[in-house]
Amino acid sequence: MSIKAIFFDRDGTLNVDVGYLHEFEKFQWIEGAIDAIKFCNENNFLAIVITNQSGIARGFYSEDDVKKIHLQMNEDLKKFNAHIDDFFYCPHHPKGIVKKYSIDCECRKPKSKLIEDACKKYNIDKKNSIMIGDKIRDVECAENAGVKGILFDEKNLLEKIKSSLNELMLVN
Repeated sequence: MSIKAIFFDRDGTLNVDVGYLHEFEKFQWIEGAIDAIKFCNENNFLAIVITNQSGIARGFYSEDDVKKIHLQMNEDLKKFNAHIDDFFYCPHHPKGIVKKYSIDCECRKPKSKLIEDACKKYNIDKKNSIMIGDKIRDVECAENAGVKGILFDEKNLLEKIKSSLNELMLVN
């Protein structure tokens, strides 16, 4: 059986992009995001977040802050009987001020290492999976990994996912 996934960018796709989010008090779900994750859970798609978090390299917040946001996202989703299966993030930026993260890495989108790592970990069928994000680099990241990239520029995330999956004939 092939394992399918929907890869989500985080800021600007699942939640309102407030710029270097590191406090859950500032977190706000995008319209349709909770329903989109629940849709994944109910339709045999893994829900996986793929996110650049250069605020770590820039010294704005720590990896622990990012992990706390991700834990709190899943805590919030429990109320809706939904969950994100895993989170993959890039803490790097070549112009960062935190030395250990100030590198030109292989995981920063549009490079594809985060998707590749997720595919290896879960044995994901790339041909039956998609990546959705609000930036061209999200689409490029997906395509670099051999996954169909979808640009999210609409209002409702669930509607965008359903229409994209129907167009690609990935939903039964």
